[in-house]
Amino acid sequence: MAIPREQRGLGLRPQLSDEVASRIREMIMDGRVRPGEYLRLERLALEFGISVTPVREALQSLRSEGFVHLEPRRGFVVTPLSRQDVGDLFWVQAAIAGELTARAAARMTADRLAALADTQAGLERAAAAGRADLAEERNHAFHRSINLAAGSAKLAWTLAAVARYVPRGLYGRVPDWPGSAARDHRLILAALRAGDPAAAGAEMRAHIVRSGELVIAYLERRGMWGGAPDT
Repeated sequence: MAIPREQRGLGLRPQLSDEVASRIREMIMDGRVRPGEYLRLERLALEFGISVTPVREALQSLRSEGFVHLEPRRGFVVTPLSRQDVGDLFWVQAAIAGELTARAAARMTADRLAALADTQAGLERAAAAGRADLAEERNHAFHRSINLAAGSAKLAWTLAAVARYVPRGLYGRVPDWPGSAARDHRLILAALRAGDPAAAGAEMRAHIVRSGELVIAYLERRGMWGGAPDT
C-alpha cells in the first residue's frame, strides 16, 4: 500500500486523528486500499510522518463507522463496501438534505438568496473552466448556506456526520459531477426563490441521489467491486 506524496507529513495539530481518519476514509472510498487489506499502524504512521497514537485512534474511529474491522492479533482490515452500502449512504443524505432544504425555503431572505446565487455563479464558472476542485468548494458552500438557513442545527449536524463518509475531494474526481451539480443547483435555487418548500426539498433529494449514482459509477470504474480499474 502506498500513500500519495501529498498526503504524507500531515504534521501535528488539534484533532490529528480526525484528519488521519479522513485521509484513510478517502483512500478506501477511492479504491486505493481494498477490502481485506490490512492497515498496519507502523506503516501508516511512517508514511504520514506522525506517531502511531493518532493512527490507532483514527482506525478505531473508522471501525465504529464500519470502514474497517479488527481481527484479534492480526490488526485492522478494510471492510467490504458494497454498491448497496454506498447507495444507502446517499439515500440517507438525500432524505436529510431534502428536509433541511424544505425548511430553508420558508426562511430564505433576499440577502441569503443573493449570496446563494453568487455561490452558484462561482460553481458554474468553475465547472465551465474544468476546475473540479473549485466546483467542489463552491458546492460545499452552496449546501452549507442552505443548511444554515434551515435553522435546524441538530439535523444539520446529523447530515454532516453522514456526509463525511464521502470524503472531500472525491466528487471532484468524478468526471460528470461538476456539470450535473451545476444543473441541479439551478433547479434548487429556483424552488428556493419561489418559496416552495416541497419543490425545493424534492429537487435537493433528486440532486443527492444523482450525485450518489455518479459516485457509484466512478467507484465501479475504479474496480471497487472487482474487475480491472479504468486507466
